[in-house]
Amino acid sequence: MKKLKAAVIQLNSGSDKAKNLENVSRLITKAAYRGAQLVALPELFNWRGSKKEVKLNSESFPGPTLKRMAELASSLKLFLLCGSIIETNARSSKPYNTSFLLDPHGKCIASYRKLHLFKAQLKGGGSIDEHQSYSTGGEVKTFTTSVGKVGLTICYDLRFPELYRALAHDGAVVIFVPSAFTFETGKAHWEILLRARAIENQVYLIAPNQYGTDPLGNHAYGHSMIVDPWGTIIAQGSEGEGIIYGELDLEYLHRVREQLPSLKHLREDLFTTKANRLKKKS
Repeated sequence: MKKLKAAVIQLNSGSDKAKNLENVSRLITKAAYRGAQLVALPELFNWRGSKKEVKLNSESFPGPTLKRMAELASSLKLFLLCGSIIETNARSSKPYNTSFLLDPHGKCIASYRKLHLFKAQLKGGGSIDEHQSYSTGGEVKTFTTSVGKVGLTICYDLRFPELYRALAHDGAVVIFVPSAFTFETGKAHWEILLRARAIENQVYLIAPNQYGTDPLGNHAYGHSMIVDPWGTIIAQGSEGEGIIYGELDLEYLHRVREQLPSLKHLREDLFTTKANRLKKKS
């Protein structure tokens, strides 16, 4: 598959899981009817709420959310990036923040547990510390699909270029970045980081983001994006709910890599990163 129409859905998910899933299903169906062959959802698309209720809203794999999304992917015949949901951790009271990729048959072909957990003091006096609620994942992985190799990342991962380089060197041509990027950090860094990761690694970045205020009072930035391997923003949302569309052209990606073969020029004899070592173990 050399070309693919992608759709990115931007949401303000709350604490009513049933309501969130109804809304998501409506938007996925709308995107499919407009020709999308791949639809991507943001981080924690099915539930965002109180820290005390995180574990209560975790789901084992495959849980009710994934089963519903699998039915949609199958009936609409599309790839569906289930941005992330809270996945039960049998070894800890802290669940994982996990992303899943479904194929057009509704089969889960890829999963990824968030590696980097966000912790920050915000200017308004608030703070966020995901370490209090979640366990960290431990694997850097790419997955082969009919679209080509894809890499999965989540939100705060975007600040760690080693991860993206490891994915690119393992053959990824598309990397997903489902997010709930805060307004404060997003306004300053979201576009810059997305374009930088795309340019450095000559990949398509698909970045669905939450928008608006969540039940904890944190404000997400929105401005979901699709960025091409030259760093050009080919689709961008604003601050409200909506769908953006863009075409992924793998022939164009390979032309970029041929004209500027920077991925082949890395001095791996000098730069051996932990990300590269993790990649080789997976």
